[in-house]
Amino acid sequence: MNKNIIIKNATVVTPLGKTPKGGDSMGDLQVIENATVIVTDGIISFVGSSVDACTPADYTYTVIDAASRVVLPGFVDSHTHLIFGGFRPDEFGWRLNGETYMEIMQRGGGIQSTVNATRSATIGELQEKGQWFIDKMSEMGVTTVEAKSGYGLDTASELKMLDVINNLAKVPNQKLNIVATFLGAHAVPTEYKGRTADYVDLLIREMIPAVKGKAEFFDIFTEKNVFEIEDSRKLLNAAKEAGFKLKLHADEIVTLGGAELAAETGAVSADHLLHVSDVGIKRMAQEGVVATLLPLTAFSLREPYAPARKFIEAGAAVALATDLNPGSCFSGSIPLTIALACIYMHMSVEETITALTLNGAAALGKANEIGTIEPGKKGDLIMLEFPNYRMLPYYVGMNCVNTTIHQGNIVYSRKTHNNPF
Repeated sequence: MNKNIIIKNATVVTPLGKTPKGGDSMGDLQVIENATVIVTDGIISFVGSSVDACTPADYTYTVIDAASRVVLPGFVDSHTHLIFGGFRPDEFGWRLNGETYMEIMQRGGGIQSTVNATRSATIGELQEKGQWFIDKMSEMGVTTVEAKSGYGLDTASELKMLDVINNLAKVPNQKLNIVATFLGAHAVPTEYKGRTADYVDLLIREMIPAVKGKAEFFDIFTEKNVFEIEDSRKLLNAAKEAGFKLKLHADEIVTLGGAELAAETGAVSADHLLHVSDVGIKRMAQEGVVATLLPLTAFSLREPYAPARKFIEAGAAVALATDLNPGSCFSGSIPLTIALACIYMHMSVEETITALTLNGAAALGKANEIGTIEPGKKGDLIMLEFPNYRMLPYYVGMNCVNTTIHQGNIVYSRKTHNNPF
């Protein structure tokens, strides 16, 4: 694992820059034919025409011939709940029979069911399960993932979840970058039922100080009958004062004003946004809040998709993520995310690529490090099976990734016969 690699004869397709792209600029991709990419010590040192490539001396490189293949930046899955105990297949059946997400939650299912299982799970059990998901993500080209806590809902259990996330991030030769988010405000646990104010006080007084240094972001489920606007504002301001960057689950079930609150509090991203208001869209665009849209969740819940085109037309930066979780969206499928974004959310394939790379990186505050193929950024790259990036949505729901490279190391390679394309 020497972190040095040369990819030659590639078609390189990438957005450019160190800040999120909004509006029409989301469709701007640089395409370089017959290109070479050189990664040295895990950092991209050259991108350009193969005739101009100059290999640094005194380094040993792994060389990949990418003839008839597209090379993209690694995908960034900027919203997941990949650490949890148990599974909830029965609830999936209940939803198929017409029960809503909130109805299931109110009768003791939903998040609380996973909380019970997660509290009883050991660190080792949670870590083994999390690594299994990470391995699957890597096969689909994910080189950076956000991982939330939020299935503990008490101080000890939330700390346990964050320890698992940080342990996974430190695994030698891990297959991807992991960004930790504290989501203690995911729901009001059973023991605080009817006492939301007391749980908010616990979060501010005990949990936020306890998890400081273990997560970069603070997230909250801002939703009617969960954490409404005033409690959300109070928690977000407390978290900001403690040094956390901010995220929100906003306007997922009803139009509540979560998008407006994200803009008000300076959140890095607001996520879900299925029922966002036009005012909320405008405010997010004005304040540079990334709109992280999660089409797999809308698909799984049979809900209307988030209004991607409205965000783009307002000049906002749109990111896409899977929302892998055990309840509302038990899927981490990047291929299906791409297909749904293009087919049902009316995003172009170019916008979709930007949303899953540069803008996903921006939703994690990492656009200066990852998300594009440019010198100085980390060598996180994927190579497709095909010579045309437009195959990504066209090959509906199928994995187009042949090779995943994380910081200059090949972490996944599909064994294939000679490429007939």
